[in-house]
Amino acid sequence: MEEEKVILVDENNEQIGLMPKLEAHQKAVLHRAFSVFVLNTKKELMLQQRAHQKYHSPGLWTNTCCSHQRDGESNIEAGTRRLQEEMGFTTPLRDSVSFIYKAPFDNGLTEHEYDHVLLGEYEEDPVINPDEVADWKWMPIEAVKEDILEHPEIYTEWFKIIFEKFYSHITL
Repeated sequence: MEEEKVILVDENNEQIGLMPKLEAHQKAVLHRAFSVFVLNTKKELMLQQRAHQKYHSPGLWTNTCCSHQRDGESNIEAGTRRLQEEMGFTTPLRDSVSFIYKAPFDNGLTEHEYDHVLLGEYEEDPVINPDEVADWKWMPIEAVKEDILEHPEIYTEWFKIIFEKFYSHITL
């Protein structure tokens, strides 16, 4: 099976090439990504705990799902695909905000992404894929904000960045 490739972009989100995902993270090359935030009508955010066998940030809590667009795939198409693959459901998503961030990890890899935040609403329990997700929970938005301040070590770097910068956008 061919290694998944990410879409390399410039600071204006213009595609400039493709690169294997691991290589892009090893070289800290700017690439396109998305982060899905699913909320319910009680204004609770669905969080996932990353599977313990993930090659970076294993076992950490993060937003509902995130990944990389495939060549020719829209943000919404990519988010819908990955939400199904990781959490076992789909729901209508909408583009919210986008931004560039860079987060190095202890293992030598770096996330350098042009990230698109996608929002959706869902009321049911997910059917998680254990290869991708160890656990999940609903958590009130305000409680997430407080818990990140009290226990930052249990959350992914990108989730902390997104949540801090775009807290006001993470609502429906």
